[in-house]
Amino acid sequence: MSRVRIPPTLRAETAGARELEARGGTVRELLDDLMGRFPALREQLLDEDDLAPFVNVYVEGEDVRTKDGLETPVAESATVILLPAMAGG
Repeated sequence: MSRVRIPPTLRAETAGARELEARGGTVRELLDDLMGRFPALREQLLDEDDLAPFVNVYVEGEDVRTKDGLETPVAESATVILLPAMAGG
């Protein structure tokens, strides 16, 4: 299983978990696994059927938007980081 790091801004949706294990061969499958267990994540991460514009996802340190987006492959032992953009100044 892959490890998914959860930032503080999303921990309310994951019962306070800082890191979760998830299954999936692609980012989409991995997020589907997480959202199946934590449905409130869906509105935080997706817009329609794609990543929300303010959400960044990194697989082994690489932004999936520079790869294949939600279809980016995820190795079984990969570390995935969810990182919603923060506003402010």
